[in-house]
Amino acid sequence: MATGADVRDILELGGTDNDGPISKKDLINSDKKKSKKATETLTFKRPEGMHREVYALLYSDKRDAPPLLPSDTTQGYRTVKAKLGCKKVRPWKWMPFTNPARKDGAIFHHWRRMAEEGKDYPFARFNKTVQVPVYSEQEYQMHLHDDGWTKGETDHLFDLCKRFDLRFVVIHDRYDYQQYRKRSIEDLKERYYNICGKLTKVRAASGTEPKIYIFDAGHERRRKEQLEKLFNRTPEQVAEEEYLIQELRKIENRKKEREKKAQDLQKLIKAADTTTELRRAEKRVSKKKLPQKRDAEKPQAVPETAGIKFPDFKSAGVTLRSQRMKLPSSVGQKKIKAIEQILAEQGVLNPMPTEEIVQMFNELRSDLVLLYELKQAHGNCEYEQQMLRHRYEALLKAGSGAGCGGLTGGGIAGVPQGGDLSALNSTTSSTPAVEAQSWPNIDDIKLEPKEQIIDVVGAPLTPNS
Repeated sequence: MATGADVRDILELGGTDNDGPISKKDLINSDKKKSKKATETLTFKRPEGMHREVYALLYSDKRDAPPLLPSDTTQGYRTVKAKLGCKKVRPWKWMPFTNPARKDGAIFHHWRRMAEEGKDYPFARFNKTVQVPVYSEQEYQMHLHDDGWTKGETDHLFDLCKRFDLRFVVIHDRYDYQQYRKRSIEDLKERYYNICGKLTKVRAASGTEPKIYIFDAGHERRRKEQLEKLFNRTPEQVAEEEYLIQELRKIENRKKEREKKAQDLQKLIKAADTTTELRRAEKRVSKKKLPQKRDAEKPQAVPETAGIKFPDFKSAGVTLRSQRMKLPSSVGQKKIKAIEQILAEQGVLNPMPTEEIVQMFNELRSDLVLLYELKQAHGNCEYEQQMLRHRYEALLKAGSGAGCGGLTGGGIAGVPQGGDLSALNSTTSSTPAVEAQSWPNIDDIKLEPKEQIIDVVGAPLTPNS
């Protein structure tokens, strides 16, 4: 049997405190309750895509509908800038005015407030003029006389400088070339600034050192010539310059790589020497000290820069001694394979991990890695030496032609196809006649211009890199 709650749920009446049976009065007044509830809970749904903060600005605390027109009735920090009706309107008048910057006395008209009648034109203060110095006849004859310039031409130059405010491009265009000789802009500037410097020095007070502007006309001429040459370059010249810049960058990069390799090689040689000296010192000390003290000092024998740096297991708890024989992850796969190959050739298998054996086995592998790196660096140096030798022979062949034919007989063509440098070394060592010849001086070599640029720094690629 349906209860009152089921009937209210079907009729959408909502729950009340009295969940008993439904009376006839509840069914009749159900429409009134619906309309009353709808009017009380009338709200506007936030449009889709509008942020919550923006939607909250559209409503006041009373949940009123948003206004149709924007309005600002609140008295906040914003104040009305113009308050109309508080004062009388200031009168304006159409009045004439003259510009003090003009020398022709032209009269113009504009609207202006009545209170500003009779005042100067406000924009006349922006008329800035250059103070061109004026010299007398006596000063010219005593200090400013020049054999290449007459006084009339100098006066004409200063008159144009005053008229056109030292705009020397305009002065050069308006110069009277029919009456005076043709001058360049640098000549006009040089004459003007020389006179200004001399007048400043002559009129300065005694005991003071005035600042004099010196115009370098020669530098200005060279600068313009360089700009003109740069502007008149052909596309082929531009492409050639870009190509030369790229080649220069390549040479600099290769030089940096060679310097870096040289530094790494020095580190390896220093590490090998340090390791050897420490081993010898350790053997001397071990004969005088007890075995216990010798064992305590053994971990400090190998420096950090030589070979492999094995990790120290100092954590609490039980650990296997064989873990100390494990190669660290910093050693590359190439070096690990080289170590395994050398140990297999010598018949050294994984030994019993006792205290002394672990220490000696780690030192052995560290020395093997150091030996591998030294061999690799040595091979790279030999390869670069052969490349430089071949390049030098190519330069000799290009410079002296057939005169160096006997010297360049063992050039690039003499290199085996497989790239075996040891075979090349044995070939060169078996021909003492070639080595006995003296190398010519660098100053005696005459190089011919070639389109191909020869890199004398050395290629960065090596057989072991």
